[in-house]
Amino acid sequence: MKAAARRALVRAAPAATLLLAVTACSENSPEATQPSAASPGQQETAASTAPTHTARNTAMDIRVTLDGHPVDATLNGSPAARDFAELLPLTLDLEDFHQTERIADLPRKLETSGAPEPTAAKPGDLAYYAPWGNLALFYRDGPSANADLLILGHLDAEGDRLARADRITIEAAS
Repeated sequence: MKAAARRALVRAAPAATLLLAVTACSENSPEATQPSAASPGQQETAASTAPTHTARNTAMDIRVTLDGHPVDATLNGSPAARDFAELLPLTLDLEDFHQTERIADLPRKLETSGAPEPTAAKPGDLAYYAPWGNLALFYRDGPSANADLLILGHLDAEGDRLARADRITIEAAS
């Protein structure tokens, strides 16, 4: 092997090791966003001792009523959903938006750092639209995936029922 090729390989090895360690972590883990001062051998240990993705993102049951009638619902474990859960209990008046979703203003903006990859909203999805700081309850398929729209959870209800809802109450499950 030529000396120049060996030097290039030696220079690339630490970066490749770091890339493998970061790739092994979920995109929401601190290891993926904060560089480690550990040596390459220690990085593997740090990644393997971090909490698992599912441990940090466990779904949360919530109690939801639409116009006074209960609906089964869960919040996902994303940072925005956990921040939303801190606002509970909430009762919000809903209004129609683009014949696709019912929306309501939240008392404050939610934490959006560490958001999962964007996905398009589906009927029953409870979402947060970051630029406006509002809650959205989709009763039809939403627009294509958008980083400003964070899915917080899901309600198990028919689209027609969601489309007619005027008031939503969301509480932490006991």
